[in-house]
Amino acid sequence: MKIQTIGLYICLVLLAPFSYAQDHFQEGVNYQVVAQPATKQPQIMEFFSYGCPHCFALEPIMLSLRKQVPANVQFKRTHVAFVGGDSGPLLQRAYAISDVLGVEKKFTPIFFFHIMRLHHFIDSTQALRQIFIDNGVSASDFDGSVNSFFVNNMIAQMDARTQAYHIRGVPTVVINGRYQIVPSSIKSVQQYINLVNFLLKK
Repeated sequence: MKIQTIGLYICLVLLAPFSYAQDHFQEGVNYQVVAQPATKQPQIMEFFSYGCPHCFALEPIMLSLRKQVPANVQFKRTHVAFVGGDSGPLLQRAYAISDVLGVEKKFTPIFFFHIMRLHHFIDSTQALRQIFIDNGVSASDFDGSVNSFFVNNMIAQMDARTQAYHIRGVPTVVINGRYQIVPSSIKSVQQYINLVNFLLKK
């Protein structure tokens, strides 16, 4: 599904706060089965980009999900490199650096704010470095991680997952490694959460 189409339905989700007493979710309508093995642990995997406005719109829902799913559910994020033109790989590296340094939860809203609200175009490693330093990461920590084995390995893994799941648009959410949500079928935030919980049990 095209990014713009996904964004349209995410906006519908955000604008429709009513809930459904009973949902009857169907394969091929509300979710698709992907040709990947199921995860051993319940998992919510989001393919996203800091350069994607619809991922920014989905962020509050993902935060709500963390509060409304079982405690044993693993959240995994994969930042794709194909959104944002030439800056796409740099934004992906920004996510990997923040994750390796253990500050991803702090820096994800910071990067979304810079790009979506301030419209700051991050076009160089130096610009990226300054954002980290301005928000509490030491210059030595940034310099030691930006091209580290751990960051490069994480980027390689994210690229491999993006290819394995044939991701062509974001945001894309996959549950338990097997079930990809069809956003066009969702009419409210609560229904989205209900669908996720339904798929987590499959």
